[in-house]
Amino acid sequence: MLVINFKTYHESTGANALLLAKLIDQAALNAPTEVLIAVQALDLESCVRAVKNVKVIAQTVDAVGYGAHTGHILPEEIKSRGIVGTLINHSEYPKADADLGASIALAQAVFQHYTIVCSPSYQKTVEIERQWDPDKIAFEPPELIGGDISVSSAQPDIIKKVVEISPQRQILVGAGVKTLEDVKVSLDLGAIGVLVASGVVKAADPAAVVKEFLKAWK
Repeated sequence: MLVINFKTYHESTGANALLLAKLIDQAALNAPTEVLIAVQALDLESCVRAVKNVKVIAQTVDAVGYGAHTGHILPEEIKSRGIVGTLINHSEYPKADADLGASIALAQAVFQHYTIVCSPSYQKTVEIERQWDPDKIAFEPPELIGGDISVSSAQPDIIKKVVEISPQRQILVGAGVKTLEDVKVSLDLGAIGVLVASGVVKAADPAAVVKEFLKAWK
């Protein structure tokens, strides 16, 4: 799968989020793999109403149900509005271990196959896999996020090791993914897909980049 994280860039917030979602949706028509967009909370509903070919996921959720939980994001509530999944534990918004397990368990109960847990290192990936066994893990070394060096180029041996952790090979690769070759290498190393952000969001022609990336699955 191709997962595009909108983060909170100006290019992917508010009215720009809606425009970007529509561009990606058009680019994903007849896509050879699933395309997901991870949208900040305020833009989730407008984006999910605007797309047909891509799935919308949240950038995070909390391990809470209905009740006295001021400021939290409820998995059940956003699912009821058409959002199919979530990222959890992104390096820009990590969860403490005390909250991580509960967040994973609740998100998987609600979203099942669209719970994507981010991991910053091989060691943390081992821990997440053994303790909580999430459906999918996105391996993203934080030092490469937003940069021009892809994790597939910088750490191919570690990607191989990370893939071997999960017998189901439900590993996505992120950080610095900017080219079709970056995506191809990640898939060749055993990942099921990539998690990208600025490579699409900040591109002069985001739709063209998405179409280019999707060639890796053909």
